[in-house]
Amino acid sequence: QVQLVESGGGLVQAGGSLRLSCAASGRTFSNLAMGWFRQALGKEREFVASITWSTAYPDYADSVKGRFTISRDNAKNTVYLQMNSLKPEDTAVYYCAAAPTRTRIQRLYDYWGQGTQVTVSS
Repeated sequence: QVQLVESGGGLVQAGGSLRLSCAASGRTFSNLAMGWFRQALGKEREFVASITWSTAYPDYADSVKGRFTISRDNAKNTVYLQMNSLKPEDTAVYYCAAAPTRTRIQRLYDYWGQGTQVTVSS
């Protein structure tokens, strides 16, 4: 079992930045790929970014590429999502998740956090 707890969400103006954190406990974190997903009100949850266990080969959705950066610190059992140049359309609940391998496919993620709200005002 892996427990995931997100933090760092909040209200920010367009053009601003936020850094989300996801703290993991339980099973060995460093063996897992990690992903960030988001769900806006009335929309389906969508892929944002993912990273392998070794921090190599991050993958980003086109909508966030160049603005968001996923990283992880295996010594701290934490994965981060640095979000810059935020736009109102980035407003959503952001979830972190853990999977055996890096993927964009949600059903392949075995563990999910409870989510943290990010609101970007125009």
